[in-house]
Order: sequence, then structure tokens, then C-alpha cells
Amino acid sequence: MALHRRALSLNPYFRRLTQRSRQKRTIVTGRDRLFRVSEEVQDALATGKPVVALETTIYTHGYPYPENVALSSRLESLVRVNGGVPATIGILGGKALVGMGADELINLVSAAGHKNTWKISRRDLGFIGGLGLRGHTLNGGTTIAGTMVLAHLAGIKVFATGGLGGVHRGAENSMDISADLTELGRTPVTVISSGCKSFLDIPRTLEYLETQGVGVGTFADGRQGDVDFPAFFSRDSGVRSPKTILDEADAAAIIYAQSVLGVNSGLLFANPVPEHSAMFREEIDFIITEAVSEAEQKGIGGSANTPYILKRIRELSNGGSVKANTALVEANVIRGTKVAVELAKLEKRDGATPQREDSGKLFIPQSSSSSSARESTSTPSTESQSAQPVDVLVAGALASDTMCDHQPFHVTAQSTSPVPHTSNPSSISQSPGGVGRNVAVAAHLAGAKVVLASAVADDLAGSSLLDHVTKCGLQTTAIRQLPTVDGARTAQYVAINDTNKDLVVAMADMSIFARPELEAPGYWTAKMEQSKPRWVVVDANWSPSILSSVFSAAKAHGALVAFEPVSIAKAARLFHKDNHFVTSAKVVPDHVVSLASPNHLELSALYNAARDAMMFESAEWWSVIDRLGLSGAGSQERLVSVAGRELVEQGIPQQCIQLLPFIPNLVTKLGRRGCLLTCLLRHGDERLSRPENAPYVLSRNFSGDSDLGGLYMRLIPPFMEVEQDHIVSVNGVGDTVLGVAIAGLARGRTLEEVLPIAQEAAVLTLKSSEAVSPHVRDIQDRLNRLR
Repeated sequence: MALHRRALSLNPYFRRLTQRSRQKRTIVTGRDRLFRVSEEVQDALATGKPVVALETTIYTHGYPYPENVALSSRLESLVRVNGGVPATIGILGGKALVGMGADELINLVSAAGHKNTWKISRRDLGFIGGLGLRGHTLNGGTTIAGTMVLAHLAGIKVFATGGLGGVHRGAENSMDISADLTELGRTPVTVISSGCKSFLDIPRTLEYLETQGVGVGTFADGRQGDVDFPAFFSRDSGVRSPKTILDEADAAAIIYAQSVLGVNSGLLFANPVPEHSAMFREEIDFIITEAVSEAEQKGIGGSANTPYILKRIRELSNGGSVKANTALVEANVIRGTKVAVELAKLEKRDGATPQREDSGKLFIPQSSSSSSARESTSTPSTESQSAQPVDVLVAGALASDTMCDHQPFHVTAQSTSPVPHTSNPSSISQSPGGVGRNVAVAAHLAGAKVVLASAVADDLAGSSLLDHVTKCGLQTTAIRQLPTVDGARTAQYVAINDTNKDLVVAMADMSIFARPELEAPGYWTAKMEQSKPRWVVVDANWSPSILSSVFSAAKAHGALVAFEPVSIAKAARLFHKDNHFVTSAKVVPDHVVSLASPNHLELSALYNAARDAMMFESAEWWSVIDRLGLSGAGSQERLVSVAGRELVEQGIPQQCIQLLPFIPNLVTKLGRRGCLLTCLLRHGDERLSRPENAPYVLSRNFSGDSDLGGLYMRLIPPFMEVEQDHIVSVNGVGDTVLGVAIAGLARGRTLEEVLPIAQEAAVLTLKSSEAVSPHVRDIQDRLNRLR
């Protein structure tokens, strides 16, 4: 059967990921050259932190240089002070940036007024991106419409800005209607603004938004009963708001409900300008009438109309409009951040937030397939046992965690977050941490014999961590102490939380896991020979070069390898060019990594890294995909029936299938939805013949020309929903799942058998103040009772 014909017959969602012809390749790889989400924003979205989108037209077409630089810094600071992560969005050199760095922002706003700095709406994105690919250096400030498009592509739900565009006066003749309104009708992003600009036709703007299906509400801001829709510079417009919103918690609940229901239109939440900065309605109405009249007399319309009118209003009001404009933008950013914080809490409570920290018989390398499973107990290990075989060697991070919980002397609504640039009263606690340490402890408590291979410095923190590992019953002989005189520092993670224990900022020093003395393949070969593990769990805190050495040693020993991606940025290290052993390896059955446990954002990072490393271009990869025999007829509906339409529309099952030739078992963590198990089955796997498993077998290989028997996919529901009041900490939940699952696999159990138990252990950790709950030990009997 022709491989390319089969790929072309697949459903459109899978086709976007699998078509690898020379013509399609340019389209797929081109997006990375046109669109980038900063690492900070990616991390925030992956871990459920509140993210607020900020536009840039206000800087490029609203404020002059260098006032726009000061304003951009001020607005980002307001987001951070109020507990959020700013995602300033703009176009630099033709590339859309979501989350701009300081240098990038300065480069953009310093070009305000230049002919090569465009005002970017939806219609302009293709033009400026395409011309950028052709070598034209073009920058752009994104309008509300342009910002909404890019924010939605990145997964951001809340966007704070100044004033919305709308229906212009006389639009019945000019048809001058802002693209902001149509964008709200088709893009599920919530815009928080001071209504629409007051020189527009406000009643017709609200009518148009209603036609577009956009929910509109105005914050009561301390007022009782119904309120007016604001008129930008003034708090009242004389037009009643369609809805009144009491506070940020109500606003967040509305956003959450709209998202859960799958309503694909935006929301407009109007926030009136602060009273102390508002202009009198009669005064501003007179100024606006004169400015609009001048624009009409001079024939200034289209995209030039709004900047001209705002300029004349500023001049006619002797700068009064600038003061009001600045105040309302700042108030909107503060209000928007508080809404995003409440939304993050709501999603976390209901399990909608992916957790960063964090199967049948496995399709395993032939060199290990004949090994028999070993039963184990939780007898504490000692250093004298270092030469005895273990079930699991965990090669990963061991770190000292410092948690700083803000505790102001007088708690008020304004004091929930620490104040920057000064000392803050807090409750500070320290505890052992690190992804590798968490996975090792979870596997040990679940009954596996475990050794932790890591590195610390010969400092106080390192000595304390070694003592902790010993007390946990784990071996320390595989933990290397490096001298501080050579610049080594024990890994540390410092988190600063607000009064609700929500993260404000975190700092991590993991430089020890890139030390050159840990790169030698012989070093890791010795670790394998000493412990003789069945499984090797590797977390992505190591540098790509060290990862390559660990994988090489594990493969040579014949151990099965599990990979924990840790974060979006670090997940890509699996297919980094310096990780030679993985990028040069063949597909199943000669693969290196047998199992990976990403959340859905880390899954996308793995997919993108593999694609960029040209891993999907080899004939060996195509050979595996071809043998899966995926038919075009009904393939999309088969995926939907197993994984659900939402996951299919997000491309999650499709990305899993793409990665299977390199990682034949994927457990994708989905928060409140449980986890998606995707794996390749060998010929003879009993699930290929059992009726109860038939719905989950998406394809079969009947040719018998390889070990590949079929493709299996199953959504494993969560063990239970945990009420927010019972959640103590989400730290280590994902690590607990992987540690318990590996402990079960080391016993010869199947992923389908152990994953429900692993999710039960995750619930115990959710309710514990420790990164891995000591009560995980209680699930040992559950694992022992498995057949």
C-alpha cells in the first residue's frame, strides 16, 4: 500500500501532523518562524498560573517615545504585583511574540511612528508575517483584534486593555465598524476595557456586540443596582449596561462557564475609569464632538481615524485625556489580573489546570523482552546493598526547596501579594525536593527497590539532602558530591507565594545538573553495573549531553527507560542535537525511551522538538506509521470515540501517535480528565483479541512482517475529584503518578492496571503538605493484589 496515499487519506486533524511531503514541510516548520510564546508564559500556562495578555498598539500608536517605554514597564509590573504573569503581545521583525522580553519591547516601542511599524489586526497577520519571511524588517503593535487572535493561539483567556473599538458615528453610511467587535464574536478571549472609546456610537456598538453573540457586562465598582456602560474617559455613558458584574470572582466564574460549555465567542467586561481621574461627561462630549467634526471635514477615516481623534482630544483637553487614559489602562490591568487570579483558582479547584511537576505489556526493546518480572518489598535499602540489583534507578534532580508564604502584619484586600523592592514579612520553610527525588520516594513507598542517582555540592544544603535521602530508606551511593571550590552549588528552588499560597515568583538554580564531570558515559555505565536496574527513570533537568550519556548506559545495560519531561522548555532536551544517542537512534524495537509521562503542553513540546530535529522525516519512522494501517474512513471519529472531541481538536491524540515510533508508550496527564494512554502493541498481545479491549484498538498490523501488532489508545479517568478545601499542595502530584506507575511496572504489571492506583496515590499527595505523601505506602497492597 502506498505510504503517501495512506497519509493523504487520514482525517484533517491527523493529516496536519502526519503529512510530511516536501511542500507541506515548509508550512509546518514555518509556524515556528512566525509565532513564539516565551518560556515564562509557556511555563505559567502549563502550571496553571494566571496569565494576562497585554496589547502593544497603545505603545506604537498611542503614546510617544519614551513615555510608551515607561508605560509598558508599569503595566507589566502591575500584573506581577497583583499575582499574574504578563504576556505582552507584539510583532517584531515579522514574528508574533507572546510574552516579550525587555529588549524586545524597547525595540518595538522605540519604533513608534515609523512607517515600518504597522497597526496589526487579524487581517494584517498574514501580510506582516509573510513579508517578514521574505526579509522585510517590519514591526507591529497589535490591536485588540490582533492581540485576541494571538492570545487565543497561545491559550491565554484574559486580556486587559484600554478602550475597545466600535461602531463609528455615521457608520450607516461609512460602514466603519471596528474589527474588535467581530473578533469578540469568534475568538474565546475575555477583554477587560473601559468600555469602548467615547467618540464612538455606543448604543450601536452594544447592538452589534449582541448580534455577534458577545456577552457584555460592567463591573459595579462599588455601585448598587444597574449601572451604565462606561464611556472611556467618563464613568457613565447614559446607556445602560447589558449586565452588571459584582466582582472579579463573578467575572472568573462567567469565563470558566463559557469555556467549559465550549462557547467559541469572547466576553467584554467593562471597567469604569477610576473616579479620581474621570472627566466630566459634558466636557468630554463637547471635546469629542469637535474632534470628530474635524476628522470628517478633513476626510480622515479608516485606520487613521482613531489615532487622529485621540490626538485632537488630547490637545483640546490640555492633556486631561492622557491622565484619564493612563489611569483607566492601569485600572483595567489590575482588574484583569485579579480576574485571571480568580480564574486560575477556579480551574485549579476543578482540576482543569495541567500539573507540571509536576498499558498492557509494554512494547519493549528486544534485548530486555525475555527478562522476568521481579517482586519486591519496601525493605529499606542501605549502602551495603549498593551492588545488589534494584527495580528502579532514578536519574534526576535532588534539590532544596524554600517556600516563602507572604504574611503581612495587617491583612487587607490590597496586601495579599508581597510588595516588590522591599522586605516583606513571611513564613519561610525549607524541604527536600526535586523531580528525581519525588519520583524515587513515590516508587519506594509503593514497594519498589530504588536507587537515586543525582548530584549535590559538598555544602550544608547538600549534606542535609543526603541525610534526608538516607532517612527515606533510599541509597545515597549513586549521589555524587561535587566540591564547592570548583563552583558547584546544590540545586535550589525558591518560591514566593501570596497570602493564598499562590505562586508569585520562583527562582531555580539547577546548574549542577549540567556539570561536565557528569557527562562521561563511563560514569553512568558504572551506575548501571552497580545497581542492575530493570527500569531507569530520567528527568529532563539534566543537560542534553548528560541525558545522552544516561540513555546510552541504560540501553547498553538492557534497562527500560522512562522519561519525565519536567517542563515545556526542558521537554525539548529529549530531541536536542546534543542528545546524540536519542536523535541518532532507530525506531521500535530499537528505541531508547520506552515510556514518557508529559502533560499535554509538554507533549506538544516533545512533538515540536522531534519535528524540528527532522525525526519525522526518516524512512524508518514512515515504515512504522505505514504498518499501523490507519484508514481514512472514520479515523477522526475513532479518535473522538476514544479520546473525546476536545482532545482531538487540540491535536493531543494525533501528536501521541506521531511520537509512538520513538516512545511506544505515552501517558499524557490531563488534570481533571485523567490521563490518555497511547501505546504500540506487540503481536500476540492479549488486548488484540479480547472483546473488552476492542474499542481501544485503533489499528492492527496483519502483515506479520514485524513485531508491531497494533495501536492502542484509552482515556483513563481520574480516581476521584478533590474539593478545593481538601487540596493542600499540587507540588509533586505528577511525580507521584510516575513513581507509583514505575513501581507497578517493575513488578510486571500493565499500565492499565497500575495507572488507576497511581492516580489514587496522586490524590493522597494532593491532600499532603509534602511533595509525596507518606500515605502512598498504603497503596502497596493494591499493587500486590494485581494478578
